Amino acid sequence: MAKHKSLRFQPAGGERKTQVPVGKKQKLCIERLANDGRGIAFVEGRSWFVAGALAGEEVEARVLAARAQVVEARSERVLIPSALRREPACAHAGRCGGCTLQHLPHAEQLALKQRSLAEQMQRQAGVEPDEWAAPLTGLELGYRRRARIAVRWDVKGKRLEVGFRAAASQDIVAIDDCPVLVQPLQPILRALPALLRTLDKPQSLGHVELFHGTQSALLLRHTAPLGEADLQRLRAFCAEHQAQLWLHGAGEPEPDVPEQRLGYRLEPWNLELQYRPGDFVQVNGAVNQAMVEQALDWLAPQTGERVLDLFCGLGNFALPLAQRVGEVVAVEGVQAMVARARENAAANGLGNLHFFQADLSKPLAGAPWAARGFAAILLDPPRDGAFEVVKEIHRLGAQRLVYVSCNPATLARDAAELVRQGYRLKRAGILDMFPQTAHVEAMALFERG
Repeated sequence: MAKHKSLRFQPAGGERKTQVPVGKKQKLCIERLANDGRGIAFVEGRSWFVAGALAGEEVEARVLAARAQVVEARSERVLIPSALRREPACAHAGRCGGCTLQHLPHAEQLALKQRSLAEQMQRQAGVEPDEWAAPLTGLELGYRRRARIAVRWDVKGKRLEVGFRAAASQDIVAIDDCPVLVQPLQPILRALPALLRTLDKPQSLGHVELFHGTQSALLLRHTAPLGEADLQRLRAFCAEHQAQLWLHGAGEPEPDVPEQRLGYRLEPWNLELQYRPGDFVQVNGAVNQAMVEQALDWLAPQTGERVLDLFCGLGNFALPLAQRVGEVVAVEGVQAMVARARENAAANGLGNLHFFQADLSKPLAGAPWAARGFAAILLDPPRDGAFEVVKEIHRLGAQRLVYVSCNPATLARDAAELVRQGYRLKRAGILDMFPQTAHVEAMALFERG
């Protein structure tokens, strides 16, 4: 009996296209921008997403990855530039993975983010706010108050690499200047590589984090104990740059001087919040303050009301809220953050705050702190959103709800659920927390009835 040839690996529907090889160069005409700021071109039935390209440009791009009908690439040469293209402020733009839109004017960056938010809300939730708020903005450059510096020992070259991760790569780009860092951190960044290369065991160094708030700070991650000579070098460096030294070995990050404290201020409310390396803190201090002001304005909390703050973190919203209302219930998933939020409330003399730890990725059923209901609710969830919480939000009785989001997709998904429960999307707008990138943060106000 004749054997039949297996059909398992034969393509259906015609001849299979040849895969586009990584590294291939291709001339492309860019038709429009994707929501992440990459240019989109179409060639032979494939969609090309090209970093560093603008709509209307002709570019030569190099393939980074390809799968099925989608090709990811990077513009290496602009043959016909867009009239919008501008010279990046940073010499490392295009190689460093931190800023992806420096070649696009700031006004166009804001328009791109606004379109991204509106498209997500319309496509996923089928809603548009009664009013679009103006973008909440700050400085284009010099805004970032924390940064992680990559450090790696090159065994073959016997040298220490220090800088930022490259775009679409694990390579490290040596950075001698970073225009998006706040000014007090820039001289630390410039002098840091030379300092690290003087240490006795560069192979044991991990990353470095820089912070600036009420003071500047440097955190060094190390995988082996540091010798006394290295400690003295680090202490002298930090003293010269008026920065705290924090060390992160086998346990949690610890200050070199035990009484040292890191913090940031919310000036309109005369508040100071303490934090530790590893805690979530918004990187853009000016926009963070403006965001809190806008959230309180939209939520319109009244004296005597009971307000709920979900995903409260260190108390960034909860403490200013407590100055306006009778009681704030603040809930956070990480116990260490709950403890620090309590300490922040006490240090600022606020006694009407009640903090609780709860897994907010699960339903709220049975939570004792939710039993009495609330007049208003503020949510500031991570990128995953707050769907499980939102599904039960109507049980809490709130008439007003402000949702602060770092992911328009999950905001849109959760907005659809809120609308289903009888809330109306009254106002929405973007928060330009990360200028020079396509990252979109947003705020939305919902009202019941």
